[in-house]
Amino acid sequence: MKGLVLALAGMVASTAASAQEAQEVRFISCPVFRDVDNGKRGGCWLSTDPESGIRYDVTNNVYPPDWNHPVLVEGVANGEEQCGGVRLDPVRTSVLPGHCPRHMLPAEGYELERPTLPVRNVRPTSEERTVPDWPLTDRTMSIFFEFDSDFITFYHSDSMVDQMVTWLRAVEPKRIVITGYAVTEPAEVTGQVIAEKPEMAQRRAQLMFEVLRDYGIDPDIIETHWAYNPVAVPDDMWADGLAETSRRRVEISAEF
Repeated sequence: MKGLVLALAGMVASTAASAQEAQEVRFISCPVFRDVDNGKRGGCWLSTDPESGIRYDVTNNVYPPDWNHPVLVEGVANGEEQCGGVRLDPVRTSVLPGHCPRHMLPAEGYELERPTLPVRNVRPTSEERTVPDWPLTDRTMSIFFEFDSDFITFYHSDSMVDQMVTWLRAVEPKRIVITGYAVTEPAEVTGQVIAEKPEMAQRRAQLMFEVLRDYGIDPDIIETHWAYNPVAVPDDMWADGLAETSRRRVEISAEF
């Protein structure tokens, strides 16, 4: 596979890439905003891998990065250029402790590409819910989280919850087992050693218990457990093929 090539022109970095297949990347850096909408809060988010020097476009994340903090970037680069960076899609950005100076780039000829929500995303509450055509057999579903977080992200995790609850309320299982996981084993990313806090596994499990209870699921049929360092499940539809992202999850098992 041909490598990604970074060309530097003056003080402004631009990127050009060629690849025969997608390449998964994982790094930590400060996000940068490019204003391509004349100050109307429309633009794209960029982040540069400190080790390779390659600038990536992370705009297709399920929600924008925090301008004030470094982010853990996890995504797949297919070699296409977007907004002055190599496009990552799918991509996740997890906010990390620390401080980043706010840095905004001018449009420099790039135009705004407004993202479109995938069909799988949560629908307005006014729309009638259709129960997925799943068999009434024991089934395990997963909800994924950002690094060291138990927050249900808007337009992503809430979509998973919406579909899961719709099915559970329709099929009425005899027992539901919730297992929260955290990735506590240290990993070195961009020269930093990162690991999730052990209590995150329990917090994620407890969160999902409260969500199901608040949606009207009988709490007496729900069990909660937690564990650490699960295997990756990148083939799950909601994980988008991102291995490390898929390990930060809660599993909800329905038994009949």
